[in-house]
Amino acid sequence: MSKTKSEIAPSVPTDRPTSELHTFAWTLDRMIHSNIARRTGGLSPIALGQVWWDWAAHLAASPGRQMELAVSAGKKAAALARDVTKGDLAVDDVRYRDPAWRAWPFNVLAAAHKTQEDWWSEVTTGLPGVSAAHERVATFAARQLLDMAAPANSILTNPEVQRETFREGGQNLVRGMQHLREDVLHTATGQRPAGMEDFVVGKTLATTPGKVVFRNHLIELIQYAPTTAKVRPEPILIVPAWIMKYYVLDLSPANSLIGWLVGQGFTVFCISWRNPDPEDRDLGMNDYREQGVMAALDVIGKIVPGAKVHATGYCLGGTLLSIAAAAMGRDGDDRLASLGLLAAQVDFTEVGELGLFINDSQLALLEDMMWRQGVLKAEQMSGTFQMLKSNDLIWSRMVREYMLGKRGEPNDLMAWNADTTRMPYRMHSEYLRKLYLNNDLAEGRLVVQGRAVALTDIKAPVFAVGAERDHVAPWKSVYKIQRLSDVDVTFALTGGGHNGGIVSEPGHPHRHFRIHTSRHGEAYVGADHWAEVAEPHDGSWWTAWGAWLAERSGTPVPPPAMGAAKAGLKPLCDAPGDYVHQE
Repeated sequence: MSKTKSEIAPSVPTDRPTSELHTFAWTLDRMIHSNIARRTGGLSPIALGQVWWDWAAHLAASPGRQMELAVSAGKKAAALARDVTKGDLAVDDVRYRDPAWRAWPFNVLAAAHKTQEDWWSEVTTGLPGVSAAHERVATFAARQLLDMAAPANSILTNPEVQRETFREGGQNLVRGMQHLREDVLHTATGQRPAGMEDFVVGKTLATTPGKVVFRNHLIELIQYAPTTAKVRPEPILIVPAWIMKYYVLDLSPANSLIGWLVGQGFTVFCISWRNPDPEDRDLGMNDYREQGVMAALDVIGKIVPGAKVHATGYCLGGTLLSIAAAAMGRDGDDRLASLGLLAAQVDFTEVGELGLFINDSQLALLEDMMWRQGVLKAEQMSGTFQMLKSNDLIWSRMVREYMLGKRGEPNDLMAWNADTTRMPYRMHSEYLRKLYLNNDLAEGRLVVQGRAVALTDIKAPVFAVGAERDHVAPWKSVYKIQRLSDVDVTFALTGGGHNGGIVSEPGHPHRHFRIHTSRHGEAYVGADHWAEVAEPHDGSWWTAWGAWLAERSGTPVPPPAMGAAKAGLKPLCDAPGDYVHQE
């Protein structure tokens, strides 16, 4: 039987004979491509060239469209001149909110830049013949260049920076240069960012008491100590993303989701992923499923025999957990009491601007870079995520820290975000190709243990959470579990972004969420209609989830022992364990 595309190892040419010449040629190409990737930050110049040619060639062949754009440019210039004459130049943009931008000539510069952005949006969209994917990339690239050229980014055209420089006699620039030097030095030496000294894993972060009760090559499994006299008989297993360290769900005691769940009377287990090295290059998605999710469930079954498990995954951990749950449902494994998906996608057709970086050319270059290194390093991922929010993560930070000389107040989430991890070559390549590029999971082609899995095989009720401003897992993409599963799905839409929306403890100011349950067998409700009918609430979605879990749990019982010594699961060390400290 021939293999399908999704079963073939990524970037391995199966239609060429293996020979010494082929091996040499293939290795030579990959070395060249990996060198290109290192110099371009992992971005494929060929993919960008294809976008430019598609757009430029169609525009060159469309004199009518050129005429329309020229007329539009004239109208916008005339409107700008008219507004300058009237003094009506208010620009609704966070970069220009300081009152100094309302004075001439800075108000003109801000308004002119906004006019340029509007016009270039017209230039890169609506051109017949350009593919939709190329149009999105062209629009994104134009916006990146315009963001870079914003008048707020130069001391010569930023009145706020000029005012502070005059007021402080240039000391703000001196501090800014010191900040720049610190950041360059810390990046070059692999040190943590400045100001994070007070955030230490095991002391001020990841402090919920517990024990590591199991360890294999890929995970440590942490069992947290009970704080209530009795606990629900169904334990909770948390599967975090392996792209970052697990303790985003166990930050400071005040905002630890894990600590909160323990306080609600649940026995909580959490996977702490090992930070892979180059020798782990051949670990794949199935290794993460077997040595991660399935191994953890086996261990929990020995510590809490016969109990079903509330399994919950965050981000990529939720995607992996959904694959495991589908395979378990297919094979008659009924150990799950419920399935929680926190900012986790199972359908990858609408992944937002992150999808702009996912195409065959881009992945081939990325695979060649990982092939040489064995892993994808954190700094090689960070640039992509920064570009998705370049105003917030690059340019505004540059102005604030290097021109105004103001360091942001450090917090636990920033410290966690700086504690990065690597990803094995094979696993990351499989994840990007099989899920992001081919969408094999949602379309029933993903193979687990020799057979395809389908999300309709999931048997446990689902509680899914999306975040309104999530640019990594857009909420409407997360919402698609409603359409792809055949169980009751409770969906909660919370405020905030990918991390802040999930780390949303009770008592946190300005938090809100919407929630609604779609019963199995009811007519499908689209995302936009769901947002209209879902009941709004102030506060944290944690409380709603806690009540949902309690409704699907049994009467509280005495807590289980820490580990299971008779089953060979004697506690190995205190939480947060050893793997979380790996650099």
